[in-house]
Amino acid sequence: EVQLVESGGGLVQVGGSLRLSCAASGFTFDDYAIAWFRQYPGKERKGVSCISASHGTAYYADSVKGRFTISRDNATTVSLQLNNLQPEDTAVYFCAALYWAAGVCYSSNDDVHASNDFDYWGQGTQVTVSS
Repeated sequence: EVQLVESGGGLVQVGGSLRLSCAASGFTFDDYAIAWFRQYPGKERKGVSCISASHGTAYYADSVKGRFTISRDNATTVSLQLNNLQPEDTAVYFCAALYWAAGVCYSSNDDVHASNDFDYWGQGTQVTVSS
């Protein structure tokens, strides 16, 4: 069974940090670009960061550059380190996987995009930043 499971969300004060993890099962994780999205209540999901399948190139939305870091921890996990968190970072965070032959991810205009639809999505993890 194919699964993406996010973890690591929680409640943190302004300026604090969290580390989100995206754990995969049921497919070859290294063959996929992995992206993180966030969704505010009543809004569409917006790309935050992604890491390519082949070279591990990282991309970030402008609003998180210098604060968030995406990395491949091992063959089944991608993490997103969130530092200096602000109230506007409060959202549900999702990870998604895109097969390398189907498309690529990239950043543009404070968003992260992909050249094709993502193949798999996780269920999300809540991040809440209190002021």
